[in-house]
Amino acid sequence: MKTLPAVFSLLVSLSLPASAGSVEAALNKSGRLPADVERDARSRPDQVIPLLALEEGDRVADVFGGSGYYSELLASVVGENGQVILQNNDAYEQFVAQALKARFDGRDLGNISRLVSEADDLKLGTGLDAALIVMSYHDLFYDDAANGWPQIDDVDFIGQIRAALKPGGRFLIVDHAAPAGTAAAASKSLHRIDEAYAIKRLSSQGFRLVGFSEALRNPDDNHTTLVFDPAIRGRTDRFVLVFEKS
Repeated sequence: MKTLPAVFSLLVSLSLPASAGSVEAALNKSGRLPADVERDARSRPDQVIPLLALEEGDRVADVFGGSGYYSELLASVVGENGQVILQNNDAYEQFVAQALKARFDGRDLGNISRLVSEADDLKLGTGLDAALIVMSYHDLFYDDAANGWPQIDDVDFIGQIRAALKPGGRFLIVDHAAPAGTAAAASKSLHRIDEAYAIKRLSSQGFRLVGFSEALRNPDDNHTTLVFDPAIRGRTDRFVLVFEKS
């Protein structure tokens, strides 16, 4: 079932930018990690990345980018004159340490800058053309200091991303859908967040919704299962939203 209000259906007609072909080239680039190639079918970067409307030479931040799956693809899209910032906080960096080692050791990935910074001081600089946060927006509402995850002020966090973007810069979110009307209540228990709540929050924080994709939808996901449960892992119902800095 679609969760976006009907008024947003017009956004489906958003045309793909010129970068779509570059995404295809990035996906077909030789030497990609086998795990990345396997992930393509469930993450559909061919549908997600074009929403950022990137061009060669652009600068983009992969916020809470984990092991850098998207960063590697984006580096191919923006080319040697562009820049991708792969940002993690210390908790994420430790969690994906082995995966980062496998990605970067002995491999030429283009212009990727690795950045470890905390949520209260992301250090993204200014002049970014785009930013994205994939399956981690809900973590802004996940408070588990006892296990090493800090409390995050989402208004300040999103404000930092907005300040780093150029006027009209795009911000893309992919996340696991929670039951409608639950806001951020499922962020800790299920690692999910209500799509309408995400739209409301971002719209109140200086962003304008300009597009979305339904490529990662799964109507068989009832939104009440932990995303790491083997029964649904890798096949959750995920929303894809793209905003512009207003």
